Amino acid sequence: MNIYFQKTHQRSFGTFPLRDAACRDAVLIAAEVGYRAFDTAQMYRNETETGAALKETGIARSDLCITTKVENDNFDESRFLSSVEASLKALQIEYTDVLLLHWPPADFQIESSLNLLEQAYKRGLTKNIGVSNYTAQMMRDAVKIVEAPIVTNQVEFHPLLNQDILLGAATETGIPLASYCSVARGEVFKHPIFAEIGAGYGKTAAQIVLRWILQKGVSINTMSTKRENITANFDLMDFALSSIDMARIEEMTRTNYRIVGKDLVPWAPDFD
Repeated sequence: MNIYFQKTHQRSFGTFPLRDAACRDAVLIAAEVGYRAFDTAQMYRNETETGAALKETGIARSDLCITTKVENDNFDESRFLSSVEASLKALQIEYTDVLLLHWPPADFQIESSLNLLEQAYKRGLTKNIGVSNYTAQMMRDAVKIVEAPIVTNQVEFHPLLNQDILLGAATETGIPLASYCSVARGEVFKHPIFAEIGAGYGKTAAQIVLRWILQKGVSINTMSTKRENITANFDLMDFALSSIDMARIEEMTRTNYRIVGKDLVPWAPDFD
């Protein structure tokens, strides 16, 4: 079973864009609520706060799933492994559970960075490897480049964006998807359908959106600093959406509202 679908790992607490005390406090609340999967990145500049908070919880290391991501500036052979070691030191851990490449390289030539990622795996710096923001073709190429299983491709995924091409590639390659921007940074709340469906289940609009993502076979990353929202984002396992409601939500993917593109991230690939 993929690591993100073990125990509570399919519901991960994301830490972007939290810093300092806000990051610490949110991680501590998330751990109290029940989260055991936590997502950070070199680019977030909060690995130190995240690691300190996780240490403070006293939760056994074996019960945690800690993900971090290598930023593109460190894809050079002279910096890659040392940057991962710096992340481990900041996080106060000996290995990550999942180490991701945060983006494809700026030139979209993925082989070198994937080989470096696999080196980190072979050296025991991480238990699992993955990628983020890869296109379908990159996913197909990646499984031919590395021998180690690629446990996830973390991408923008929510009901306002059609990601059928990536879902098809996930089935084809065996690389499951994980979501970021899971509620489209609040954009979903402008559409009453989610609250309307939620009323029938006694759930919030956000819970309906997140449950839909899970039922699509995609693990989720969510972030909040409010205990009420952190708790609600975690409490998704006591109900299931009907096939009718899944289909109603599926219709919303025609909106094709994308948050992360070249206008926001100039080095982003041409997404499917």
